[in-house]
Amino acid sequence: MTRVLYLIACAAGPAQFVDDGVRAAQADGWDVCLILTPSAARWWEPRMQDLVQLTDHPVRSQYKLPWERDQLPKADAMLVAPMSCTTLNKWGAGISDTLAIGLPSEAVHMGVPVAAMPYFNQAQGAQPAVARSIAALREQGVLILDGPDGYESHPPKQGNPRAYPWAKAVAGVRRLVARG
Repeated sequence: MTRVLYLIACAAGPAQFVDDGVRAAQADGWDVCLILTPSAARWWEPRMQDLVQLTDHPVRSQYKLPWERDQLPKADAMLVAPMSCTTLNKWGAGISDTLAIGLPSEAVHMGVPVAAMPYFNQAQGAQPAVARSIAALREQGVLILDGPDGYESHPPKQGNPRAYPWAKAVAGVRRLVARG
């Protein structure tokens, strides 16, 4: 039976290449369901059907209406990548105003393994809220993939979204699930 991974992408540079993340997870044996923040979904609007075909699932970016059925299979694990500074701080503060934050914020407390790999620059990372948010999420059991085992923040204006280490993100999820 194939395991289901919810790949949750925020509007950070590497979201332009989230198809690479999907392929990396698929190569690792995951059935990938893609959830985008509303802003990231706007980036993909002209090519959304490409993502649907790649995953063989609808791509979600909004909460479903109360009378609608869930369109995605149940997740065995979740990966928030790339995780923007905005999403990190909202999630760390318990603000679940998007599907992309709501799903992992509940899942981690329902026994679903959740990992997150950031993508933001060193100036954003220097904000005191960032360290507090990372600590809050780690305290809840979220695996934050930063530093050598994940993404090391870049100097301002020097990011390389194309080089985002999707394989490290998928490897982090694999380690987290193996611990399970």
